[in-house]
Amino acid sequence: MMKKIVMLGVALWMAGFFSGRAIAQNRENQVREQSVKYQRLMALIDAFYVDTVNLQQLTEDAIVKVLSDLDPHSVYISKEEVDEMNEPLEGGFFGIGIQFSILRDTLMVVDVVAGGPSEKVGLKAGDRIVEIDGEPVAGKKISNTDVRKRLKGEKGTVVKVRVLRGKELMDFRIVRDKIPLYSVDASYMLDLTTGYIKISRFAATTIEEFEAALKKLKAAGMQDLVLDLQGNGGGYMGAAIGISDHFLESTRMVVYTDGFASGRRAEYATAAGMLEKGRVVVLIDGSSASASEIVSGAVQDWDRGLIVGRRSFAKGLVQRQYPLTDGSMIRLTTAHYYTPSGRCIQKPYSKGEEEYHAEVYKRYTSGELLNADSIVVNDSLKYYTKLKNRPVYGGGGIIPDLFVPMDTSLNYSYFNRLIAKNVIGEYVVNYVDVNRNRLKSKYSNFEKYKRDFMVTDAMIADIIKAGEKAGVPEDEQLILPIVPTMKRQIKALIARDLWDMNEMYQILNEENDILQAGYKALKDGTYERILE
Repeated sequence: MMKKIVMLGVALWMAGFFSGRAIAQNRENQVREQSVKYQRLMALIDAFYVDTVNLQQLTEDAIVKVLSDLDPHSVYISKEEVDEMNEPLEGGFFGIGIQFSILRDTLMVVDVVAGGPSEKVGLKAGDRIVEIDGEPVAGKKISNTDVRKRLKGEKGTVVKVRVLRGKELMDFRIVRDKIPLYSVDASYMLDLTTGYIKISRFAATTIEEFEAALKKLKAAGMQDLVLDLQGNGGGYMGAAIGISDHFLESTRMVVYTDGFASGRRAEYATAAGMLEKGRVVVLIDGSSASASEIVSGAVQDWDRGLIVGRRSFAKGLVQRQYPLTDGSMIRLTTAHYYTPSGRCIQKPYSKGEEEYHAEVYKRYTSGELLNADSIVVNDSLKYYTKLKNRPVYGGGGIIPDLFVPMDTSLNYSYFNRLIAKNVIGEYVVNYVDVNRNRLKSKYSNFEKYKRDFMVTDAMIADIIKAGEKAGVPEDEQLILPIVPTMKRQIKALIARDLWDMNEMYQILNEENDILQAGYKALKDGTYERILE
C-alpha cells in the first residue's frame, strides 16, 4: 500500500513538473511569435511606407505605449537618460564638486563640496567661471544642463576652468572625482532628548548616512526620534528595509513581495537595530511614496511609532530595471509589496496614468487635506496592526495615526510665481555674493545667525521690484499676508548658501505644521494615548 502511495506521489510530482515545463515552453513560443511579428512589421514599414521613417523612434514609441498600458510605474528609459536617472539613487557622480548658479549669463560658484576636487585646487564660493576647457561661457545663453555636461566626466579626467575672482583672472586644472550625493538632508536635535532626521530619497548610501546621523544624535542625548519622510518619493527597497530594521526587533517582518513570476519573498529585521527602544514619529504627506511607505507601514503595523501627517501617495508596486541592447532600459513592475499586516497600499490605476497621478491633487477638492473624516477607506481591505490590533487599511496609501490638516488660510500663488521665475533664487545668490564676507564675519556660527539675522522689509521690497521686471506684477493683497513666510524662506536659503542643507531645514522647520504636530504629540501624551 505504502509503495502505491509513493508511486502515486511521484507520478503527481512528475505530472506537475512536466505541466509547468509545458506552460513555460508555450509562453516562450508566444514571445518568439510576437517578436517575429513585430520584426516583420518594421521590415514592411522600412520597405514600403510612403515616407522615410525613424525606425528607432517607432520602436521606442511602441515600447513606451506597451509599458504605459501595463501600469503607471513601468517605464522606458532612453540611453541618454539612464546615467542621469541613476545618479540620485547610486549616491554620486564624477565631476568637479561645486554648486553653481547662472546669474545674468554669468556662471557663479555658489559653494564647493568639502574635500572635493574644486576645493583641493582652491576654487571658492563667489568665483565666476568665464571659460571651461578654453571655451568662453560668460555672457552667453548657457543652461544648467550645458554646464553639467561640461563639468561632469569620467573619473581621473581633467577639466580646465578660468575664473574671475574680484578683478583677477585665475586658471585652475581640476581632476574629476567621485562627488557624493546625500539622501539625509538634515539631522539635528529638536531639544535635549528629541532628534530629527530628514531623508529626501532612499539611495544606495542612505543606510550608511542614517546610521551616522543616529550615532551623532544619540551621542548628543537623543532618546526619541522624529523621522521626516515628507516629499520623499522612494527609491531603493533595500534602503527602506535597512532603515526599518533599525526600529524593529529581530525576526519581525518588514515587508513581503509577491508577483506572478517572482513568487512570495519576505524580509525580516535583524538584531542590528540601533533604535529598537525609544519613541519614533514618522512624518508623511501626499508625496511620500514607495520606499517611504514601506518604512511607514512597517512602523505602523508593528505599533512601533506614530505616523503623523497626511495620507501617503499609495504606491505598492515593485520595479526592477532590465537593460536593452542599445544601452537603454526598462523599469518593469515585477511584484506588489505588502506591509506586515498583509495590506497592499497600491491605489487603483485602471482609469489611466493621467487620472492616476491627478488623484493626489484631487484630494484637495474632496476635502481630504482639510479633514481626516473625508478620507475614503475600503472596509473590505481592513487589516489590524500586529501588537495593538488597531485597524489599518489597504488600497490607498498609509493613513496617518495623527492627521494634520493643510493650512489653506494663506494664498502662496504670488510667492510661487517668484520662485518659478527664479526671482528668489537669483536674489539670494546675488545677496550672498555681495555680502558673504560681511555675513561670515558678523555671524561666526549658525546659532548666532539663526538668532540674530533678520530679512528686512527693504530686502522684500527689492524682491518685489525684481519680480515686476521678471513679469510678476506686485499684488499687495497677496503679498502682505505672506511676508513672514517669505522672510523665513529667504533666511533659510541664505543659511544654505553660507552653511548647508542642515541649517536651511532648521529654519524652515519652524513653520512645518506636520513636524510641529509630531513633536507636540511626543510632549503632551498624544503619542501614548494613540499607541498604548
